[in-house]
Amino acid sequence: MRLPPLVFVALVGLSVGALAANLTISQKGRMFSSENVTIKKGETLTFLNDDSVPHNILSTSKGNEFNLGSQSPGTSTDVTFKEAGDVLVVCAIHPRMKMMVKITE
Repeated sequence: MRLPPLVFVALVGLSVGALAANLTISQKGRMFSSENVTIKKGETLTFLNDDSVPHNILSTSKGNEFNLGSQSPGTSTDVTFKEAGDVLVVCAIHPRMKMMVKITE
């Protein structure tokens, strides 16, 4: 079946938007699944503890401060980033766990 060009563009646009809105950062092996990600201001990342140990994910970057507290294995928490800029995200329990989130306008 051949779709008209406008229908195809609309379907592609919906799938790209859905992917961007559901970005999940896993924690496994005491590492983040990505070291660097870029999202738009107001978008949300889901932090999923796929590890066998707890993690405490936080950021002290101005305008995007958060502290998830102790996150047990198998749990996930959403974080919405409100200010543009570079955000350092770390685990307070495992100091080698670091990642950068670039927030664009």
